[in-house]
Amino acid sequence: MKVIRIDLPLHDDVIQSLKAGDKVLFSGTIYTARDKAHELLVKDIGSGKSLPFVIKQAVLYYTGPIVSDRTGRIISAGPTTSARMDTYTEQLLAAGVRGMIGKGYRSREVIEAIRKYRAIYFSTIGGAGVYLAKRIKAHRLVAFEELGVEAVYELQVEEFPCYVTIDSKGHGIFDNNY
Repeated sequence: MKVIRIDLPLHDDVIQSLKAGDKVLFSGTIYTARDKAHELLVKDIGSGKSLPFVIKQAVLYYTGPIVSDRTGRIISAGPTTSARMDTYTEQLLAAGVRGMIGKGYRSREVIEAIRKYRAIYFSTIGGAGVYLAKRIKAHRLVAFEELGVEAVYELQVEEFPCYVTIDSKGHGIFDNNY
């Protein structure tokens, strides 16, 4: 299987070239965001507040990284179930997010929003948090420190493995239509 290496940020021409089932390796910046962070980001967008990071062309990784008290390094960063973010996904895509990384199915509404905003959904390996953490070369807290593990972190990743799960045309690996 061919592996596609992608330097972030995620540009439209790259998004359009990817197909459901493609294996990719990301290098560059991604942002963590789980349920509560999604809620707060959408609230900030709705109230016109400035966001704590550049959301245009951003890739959000649905994870709550575990940072070692001893070393300060991320020691585990596995994906969480993406469907929990579905309520907020269209608003974040409308604001400029172009990629999402998680695991599992997405709702019909999210698939339509992916198609509408020409975005893309990736999955990575559930249960492999320690392995995935080794692909994270640096991190910094950027928002919502009060959320603990669900705070938003900026991650610098190198050859972070993912699969295109739903491409920009709405084709997905779960619907056998790719």
